[in-house]
Amino acid sequence: MGKESLKIVTIGGGSSYTPELIEGYILRKEQLPIREIVLVDIEAGKEKLETVGEMARRQIKAAGLDWKVTLTLDRFEALKDADYVTTQFRVGLLDARIKDERIPLSHGVLGQETNGAGGMFKAFRTIPVILDIIEDMKVQCPNAWLVNFTNPAGMVTEAAIKQGGWERTLGLCNVPIGHTKLGAEALDMPEEDLFFHYAGINHFHWHRIWDKEGNERTLEVIDKLYNPKSSASAGDMENIHQASFHYEQLKDLELLPCGYHRYYYIEDEMLEHSIEEFEAGETRAQVVKETEKRLFELYKDPALDHKPEELTQRGGTHYSDAACEIIASIQNDKHTEMVVSTQNNGTITDLPYDSAVEVSGVVTGKGFVPYNWGTFEHPAARGALQLMKGMEETVIRAAVDGDYGAALQAFTINPLVPGGHMAKTLLDQMLYAHKEYLPQFADKIKEIEENQPEDIEYIDELMKSN
Repeated sequence: MGKESLKIVTIGGGSSYTPELIEGYILRKEQLPIREIVLVDIEAGKEKLETVGEMARRQIKAAGLDWKVTLTLDRFEALKDADYVTTQFRVGLLDARIKDERIPLSHGVLGQETNGAGGMFKAFRTIPVILDIIEDMKVQCPNAWLVNFTNPAGMVTEAAIKQGGWERTLGLCNVPIGHTKLGAEALDMPEEDLFFHYAGINHFHWHRIWDKEGNERTLEVIDKLYNPKSSASAGDMENIHQASFHYEQLKDLELLPCGYHRYYYIEDEMLEHSIEEFEAGETRAQVVKETEKRLFELYKDPALDHKPEELTQRGGTHYSDAACEIIASIQNDKHTEMVVSTQNNGTITDLPYDSAVEVSGVVTGKGFVPYNWGTFEHPAARGALQLMKGMEETVIRAAVDGDYGAALQAFTINPLVPGGHMAKTLLDQMLYAHKEYLPQFADKIKEIEENQPEDIEYIDELMKSN
């Protein structure tokens, strides 16, 4: 792009991930002529913003750089003349995630950050905010790139592009990075000697693998990782229970799964494990909250000037570094091969042209150029993907319009939520629990408060035990 100095703005700058983001910029200091990094947060995150901001300044000073670090609660002013905007915010903070997990699990239904009822409610809270950010960007930085790694990344990215009209949006997920490393280890080959082709949607993609000679190695990796007779480790994610996939199922698909497919392919075991965590008061959100407390105590140390190893326990490691690489690749037209969420535009013929998909491709000075996938030939993969995309589109419509009927429809078709009365009960109780962050549903929430005292009492009692 040729610009001599850059302003990069991070929304959710008080996040515990920010030191990794700063580290990523420092590692690319020769590629990124940064003038200013602006970390933005809200009043509730002010203390964390100040802590992590000072940490960022120490990192930059230790690297011998003179980049300016600005901390602010004024998002609109922060965005003025930004070249790149990254988003890593959590509406309602970790307490909202705790509700997303505990309320469904209290009914024996999966509670998870990006899947099932919890994932849909995170979208309900997040999508209106990303659209507000885009409205600010249209005024303050109309030519900036938006790099989103706020979950649920696929739905947030689709809303930004379709509803917000911000075509310069790319969504990120760290999951493909771990799967790529796992596949290379299974074949005992360097990653750069293999080609990994990913396609699907965020947290619901598959991939295939080829070597440099053009030989497909997918079935070989399936055999090495998932055949019960194999001694290879199939562990691909540290932040979810590593239930074993069914070898015969993957062999029939001839596709390597995403780690989150466990929630759909091995639903009973994953649910049982989640319920055990819930009953022990150790849901993932509760564990992460404790991890984050420890991280911020570390960040307060005036002698700490580098990313601590403990950050890898947080569960989202590599997100930030991937965001830095996207920015560096756009800035320098590097053609870096990556996996991102982007507008489909025919890349996967089984999905709507204007929907967001998560696919392999290269990042250039003009943006992301996806590798064509075509169709999912196996009907099980194709059908599941189309159902999930239909659910995502319905969630986005509910989030934007505050449409209760659409929200209930999304709950009903989501494979991880039982239909009928349970879907409505969960929806109503979670609407009440998150009412502070769901103004688009205000009328329905008022109706619930007036007419459903049993749901109100249930949630109030449950939240006392957080």
